[in-house]
Amino acid sequence: MNDYSLYLKVGDHVFHKHNTRWGVGVVTEERRSEVPGGFCYARIVFQDGKMRVFDNNFRSENCCYYKGLEKLGEKEKKRIIKEGRQKRTISLDKEERRILIQKIYRMLKEKNEE
Repeated sequence: MNDYSLYLKVGDHVFHKHNTRWGVGVVTEERRSEVPGGFCYARIVFQDGKMRVFDNNFRSENCCYYKGLEKLGEKEKKRIIKEGRQKRTISLDKEERRILIQKIYRMLKEKNEE
């Protein structure tokens, strides 16, 4: 029996309520432990160009949801990106986001092949 419940999955778009300057993020990897009580995490690349790792176990008090990370629906994604452009923060259009995600996947693939 699993003692975890995952909040995020690969491809989800998120934002951090307390760190809005990070911009919108995309979940690029999620891992779960096979060991009871093990750690579950999600790697997220944000518009500021940094990859951050968060606890992805909804049953944990340290889950990224409880720490301010929220999923975005389609309407919310557009609204957040539009607000970001108005505030002159870094924002990526669809093509730039696609290119960034491809680079990240290539980087992760190369790392896994080592």
